Amino acid sequence: MRPYDKPWKKVTVTLLCMLAGNALLAFLVTAFVLPHGIVMGGTTGIGIVLTNLFRIDVSYVILGINFILLIIGRIVLGRQFALTTVASTFIYPAFIWVFERIPGIYTLTDNSLMAAIFAGLLMGVAMGLVMRVGSSTGGMDIVNLIFHHKFHFSLALMVYLGDIIVVGGQAIFVKPEKTLYGILVIILESIVLDRMMVIGKPQTQLFVVSDKYEEIRARLLDKMNVGVTLMFIETGMMGAESKGVMCVIPQRKLYDATELVRSVDPVAFITVTQIKEVRGRGFTEERVYLGDRKDEKAKRRAAKEEKKRLRAEKKAARKK
Repeated sequence: MRPYDKPWKKVTVTLLCMLAGNALLAFLVTAFVLPHGIVMGGTTGIGIVLTNLFRIDVSYVILGINFILLIIGRIVLGRQFALTTVASTFIYPAFIWVFERIPGIYTLTDNSLMAAIFAGLLMGVAMGLVMRVGSSTGGMDIVNLIFHHKFHFSLALMVYLGDIIVVGGQAIFVKPEKTLYGILVIILESIVLDRMMVIGKPQTQLFVVSDKYEEIRARLLDKMNVGVTLMFIETGMMGAESKGVMCVIPQRKLYDATELVRSVDPVAFITVTQIKEVRGRGFTEERVYLGDRKDEKAKRRAAKEEKKRLRAEKKAARKK
């Protein structure tokens, strides 16, 4: 993703991702989780437990829980946290209320296993959309952040403990099979969320150790037209200081790059690493070549000289 040159663009993308994530989350809960009685973590799971106890609309229960947790988060974590969380706190239950009133949404599938698989996959996508733009889903995230802030507990540990407690509470009211489906949802959600957080344009990193590093560097720059970084290294056995050549390239250029290195040094030590996402100059930013930089400097110098000339002419005119 390219950085946004105007603040309103970043705000727009954040709002759209937050709306899409909460809408998708509400849809999968309404279409797959509630009709099949699949257990869930977070405030949704708590809402399902209270709904089973008191027969209250789940959207109202989730709204109430989120509102209470938002107030607690505002008191403990401050105003800035509340402002970034308030949207999801109310939007998510509102979407559930809307989807609950769509005819036929509860009968998309009569297979509980299929419902659990789709719920887990879509939940990972929904959470990823919200978290990739630095937003929060509210709810149990507030409790996790409070414990992390006050007692310095690991966030990952708090998330897992919270889900275990909520899922365990629902297990009292449902069959063991439904609890197993809930565990499947959590596993699939974790896998997809992990992928969503690093989704981007994958690249390949090539690292070369060779005595002919200067020639390899020059050939990669000239023949492959790729960026190269030299890293100071020390050999393990001999303790000799040298330099390693590192470059990040598309997968399709890997064969040509390794063959080029071996043509310079057949015994070069080469490691290849798959990178999930790359950002920066040459990837998410336009590459700037040396010639372009020289042209920019020349233009700046010419502009300064022109300003000096105009000031000199104005001074001369005033003297006359």
